[in-house]
Amino acid sequence: MLKIKLQPFGKKNAHTYRIVVAEENTKLTGNCLANLGHYIATSNSLTIDKKMAQTWIAKGAIPTDRVKKLLATK
Repeated sequence: MLKIKLQPFGKKNAHTYRIVVAEENTKLTGNCLANLGHYIATSNSLTIDKKMAQTWIAKGAIPTDRVKKLLATK
């Protein structure tokens, strides 16, 4: 099952995430099918390709609860 989820990357204690489409059972740092954008939690900066996210949702990808909240704010 495909999920749209947050993938951590960057420096320690920086709380930076990529918004990616990946299989539900892959590791957080594992391979992803598509990179939709990024989210910097310390400054609440969000960059996301909303059209591409809607395309993946139409294909059956399910966003996690946190990603749903981020999509609603954008």
